[in-house]
Amino acid sequence: MTEAGPHRTPNLLAPRSWASPFQNSWTVVVRVSELAPDLKEGLGKAVAKMNSTWMMKDTTPHLLCGRSADHSIDKEYFVVLMFSIIFLTGLLRVSLRISEVSILTILSIVGFVIGQLAYSFLQVHQIVHPLLKTPSFSLYAYVAPLIIFKVALEVDFYVLKNMLWKVVLIGFIGSSTAFIVIGYVVMKFNKDSWNLQCCLLFSMITGMLDPINSVLSLKTIGSSKMYTDIIRGESMIMCGVAYILLATFRNLKHMPVIDGFSIFVNFTFVIFGSILFGYLFSRIVRFLLNDQFNNTLTDLTYCFSMVYLTFYVVEFFKMSGMVALITVGLNLDSLSFRPKTELVITKFLMLFLSMFQPLLYVFWGIVIGCGERNHLKLDTVTFMFLLFVTLNVVRALTVVLVSPILRHLSSDYDWRWGTVIAWSGIKGIFNLFLAPEMYSLVEKKAESPEVFLLYTQILSLMTLGINSYMMTSFARQLGLCAISLPRQMAIQSIIKHIEEIRQNTITLSKTEKLLTNVNWTLVEEKTKIEYSIPFHDVSHGKHEQESLTDEVLMEEARLHVARIQMNSFEKQCHEGILNAKAARMLIGATKSFSPIHGKFMSIYDVSTYVKAKSWLIKFKNILTMLDYHKNMADFFPSGNNRFQTYIYYIVASEEFEYTGNAISFMYIFPMIMHLWPMARELNVSSLILVNYYFIFLYVLQSALKVIIMKRKYFYQHWNIVEFCILLIGIADISCIYFVRLRPSNMILIQITIILGYFRIIRFIPLIKVIIPLLVSVVDVQLKKRGSLMYTITKGYVKSQEDTKLLIKQISSRESVYQKLYEILETNRRDGVKELGLIERECRDVVIALKTKQAVRTVISRALKELTFQSSRGIIDHHEVIEVNKVLLSKIKELNKLPMAIPPPPPEKYLHNIVWLENKDIYIEFFKNKARLAYFEYGSVMCQEGEMAKGIYLIISGMAVLHSSSPTFGIDSGLGVHTGSQTMFTEYCTSGDLIGELSCLLKRELQYTAICETVLQACFISLEDLYEGFDAFWPILEYKIWLKLALDIARQYFESVLVDEDLKFHKCVTLSLAYVETLSDWNEMTIDKETMKFVIVVYGGVTDKQTNVPYLAPCILPTACEQVRGTSGVNKLLVIQASGASQKEGQLRGHGYSQHWSSNIQ
Repeated sequence: MTEAGPHRTPNLLAPRSWASPFQNSWTVVVRVSELAPDLKEGLGKAVAKMNSTWMMKDTTPHLLCGRSADHSIDKEYFVVLMFSIIFLTGLLRVSLRISEVSILTILSIVGFVIGQLAYSFLQVHQIVHPLLKTPSFSLYAYVAPLIIFKVALEVDFYVLKNMLWKVVLIGFIGSSTAFIVIGYVVMKFNKDSWNLQCCLLFSMITGMLDPINSVLSLKTIGSSKMYTDIIRGESMIMCGVAYILLATFRNLKHMPVIDGFSIFVNFTFVIFGSILFGYLFSRIVRFLLNDQFNNTLTDLTYCFSMVYLTFYVVEFFKMSGMVALITVGLNLDSLSFRPKTELVITKFLMLFLSMFQPLLYVFWGIVIGCGERNHLKLDTVTFMFLLFVTLNVVRALTVVLVSPILRHLSSDYDWRWGTVIAWSGIKGIFNLFLAPEMYSLVEKKAESPEVFLLYTQILSLMTLGINSYMMTSFARQLGLCAISLPRQMAIQSIIKHIEEIRQNTITLSKTEKLLTNVNWTLVEEKTKIEYSIPFHDVSHGKHEQESLTDEVLMEEARLHVARIQMNSFEKQCHEGILNAKAARMLIGATKSFSPIHGKFMSIYDVSTYVKAKSWLIKFKNILTMLDYHKNMADFFPSGNNRFQTYIYYIVASEEFEYTGNAISFMYIFPMIMHLWPMARELNVSSLILVNYYFIFLYVLQSALKVIIMKRKYFYQHWNIVEFCILLIGIADISCIYFVRLRPSNMILIQITIILGYFRIIRFIPLIKVIIPLLVSVVDVQLKKRGSLMYTITKGYVKSQEDTKLLIKQISSRESVYQKLYEILETNRRDGVKELGLIERECRDVVIALKTKQAVRTVISRALKELTFQSSRGIIDHHEVIEVNKVLLSKIKELNKLPMAIPPPPPEKYLHNIVWLENKDIYIEFFKNKARLAYFEYGSVMCQEGEMAKGIYLIISGMAVLHSSSPTFGIDSGLGVHTGSQTMFTEYCTSGDLIGELSCLLKRELQYTAICETVLQACFISLEDLYEGFDAFWPILEYKIWLKLALDIARQYFESVLVDEDLKFHKCVTLSLAYVETLSDWNEMTIDKETMKFVIVVYGGVTDKQTNVPYLAPCILPTACEQVRGTSGVNKLLVIQASGASQKEGQLRGHGYSQHWSSNIQ
């Protein structure tokens, strides 16, 4: 008999109770006693026939050990069922394109139908038999770790850390409210025979928020990320509380005696133990992922294996593995992974979640369908709706209770946000994970355990559908998903920038010969960007945009600047410019200051956030003050007093100090005996004699010092300490003597006892021994902090420079652009100033850092070249791996470099002058001519308006340059720059040059250079410089002009030239750019085919056709075809196009004089 007859009783199949989280399973139970008498005999025959049928088939599986399994099953089709469910899920998503909750509802119904078929048909039951035999804890232990790890990784820990206690308080309030209210409703209105324990566990599990689905609607409507982080953090706190309580309940079940103290101890142990284990495992994961030799596959293996290892190890010690994984995920960020590895891990976790979530709903539907159907009544449906209403009422009550906290977290919070957040009480996969645990933990088992799953799954589907829809609807109707006008203008500015790039690409492509027959009208039509903002309540009126004040636009731009800076920090970290610790501190500081209205983070804010070294310096000053400086040369006795001379040699010897320290060490054992009552009673007379002996030695030591040092003995603090010890010791001996004379005097006895305990101060001089060790430890820490602060400051300066390239795309309003530029430039100058100050204080450390950075840059360049050669097929893949290992080993060896490296000799700094190109002939020439110059703090190196005396190459120290608006060689008669009274400030540090332009032109200096620190420089006089020009004419002078032209172009047009590789060495060797010189009224023709950009860097030119003047610094427009000079000296930087003549480029790059006027008429 393979099919049950139509008369079969519906409760033939029932789920067996889960007796243990690890051992319970779903099996078939035949309740013969509940059947009618006339069915017992037929059922017995049917069961016997089924058993005989199974035994006739040789389907008993064999284990790996070779033995047979202890049970018999039919063919395994469960895996086919699983993949069929996954295929059905994908088919529903692609074909129907309906919401996720609709798909989950359909799959739950499919699962219930499969369960009903398994209830009625043996063949279907054999298919789902592996699921029904699965322990209730297995699915939770196999799948939940990866999902909770994914959720924890998505949380912005920097933001959560700033409001950690507030979010924790919100989570505890939500958990407590749900626990009390839902528990009361379940106890009052549930018709099932649930005891108090069942009701409390049910309220605990259904009261949790799902961290994934509760914020999904907020993310899709484009709401504030802060509210998303708050709700996700609250959800994780509520999940953590539930996991901790469940772990505590499991532990209490195995305790013989349960009282309040044991519950408190176990609860505390689970909380702090789980968090501590999670933190330790997160450090291990970081350490493993930081290995340079790892590839993506190795990182994935480490990451996922450590996730499960963390979970099972913590669960083994009777703690919460989920809380530990939450801690691991929160302590890992994007800087913990390589860029590609993070993307692969994120994609895998998303794939895993999208596959298993539908499976879980189908599995639970199967389990519910395989159970009894007598619980499917009208009371059950009514109770489900009552629970749904209760959950939303609890959520609304929680929002009301935590509104003061939310209002404190965000000034934008009002009743509208409260309404939206009140509908965020969505249940999901995490509630389903813990649903079987309710039946496992209760002592009195319920008759229908599948009811727990039924209630949880229906509530999950109802909240997923209704609450998500209500959140989206309220957010749109209340205007919370509308994009503000400043944000719209920022988006329009970006679209405008993309449109400009599109148009420039088309314009440049039209000049290519291979694309001459292209239909450019069709290309422009197909590539035209038509983008409309996809949210409601947006304003497109030009009048409304113009009505916005600069303050409003600046606030929106400030947030953009913060995001750009954080991206810059991450990029620098991945490129090796910043280490992970410095990048995390910079990102954390940015996220700490970004919520402050109108606050642009400065380098001083970063220093405050890091709390760099204040306590270390104070501690070192204290140690320096306490350090014992034994300088006895000043105390040599005058005259021929042999006795004092003999005493002097004794006191001045090292053995004398060692003897004093040995005396203090020797007294440790007598002091222990004195503090031990039993030993003190047995050795009273011995301890008194030892005390006399040590006081005699102290008297002798002090007397010898006084004989030599006389009054100056009391000028040293350690001598004062020794003298105080001596006085207290004499008082101690005196009190002991008087106690022997008057043994009945209680006051004297008490004083003697107190003075006896004061003998412990005799060990204070031993601090002198460990002070030098502490000073060396503090010096190492100060070097580390100095290295960290220099790295942080350098990364901050680089982020300011990167942001300056993009501010034109942030805001199209010119006034906002100017303000942003001034703020970023001021912050950059402050950062450069801090770099100079740090370099002055920790010069050796900074040199070591720069050395490591130079090595890393060279190796990174080699790795890029290796990747390029491999992509072209020039080198084999196996050879790439071997060479890559060699290069990575070089990077790993950087950790062995010393923390401090002494500076090179001054003549080595000549190699840093870029226009000398590290050529020996140039360096030897100027090495014989240059001399060292030293300046004190506040000294004026050169004054504005004075004639230049030469070029200064800064070796160490920092100088500040103060100047008015630069003229760039423009005649005062044009009246463009003369009216500006703006003062410019620039900081120059090691390796910078001062006075190049003035020496080239033999004109007055346009700035004043003042030393901010003690400064050392290499000085090349004007006469020696022009002697070099004569010796190496005209190459050397041309190279200096090329270097200055490139600096001016990068300073003023970096955003335009961001895609151009304008390094000096490449411009010289590959002729990427060159400098043209125009005299007054001379003309130059601009060849559009060979000249990509023409930049006026000094002087001015006029368009010959339109007579429009172009004054330095500016980029000549593409419509300009021929220009003539307007000043005495006019310099133009020409950036060549990719198709320029190589021969012409080589001539220009090497500065041959015959080409200088090739295009000049």
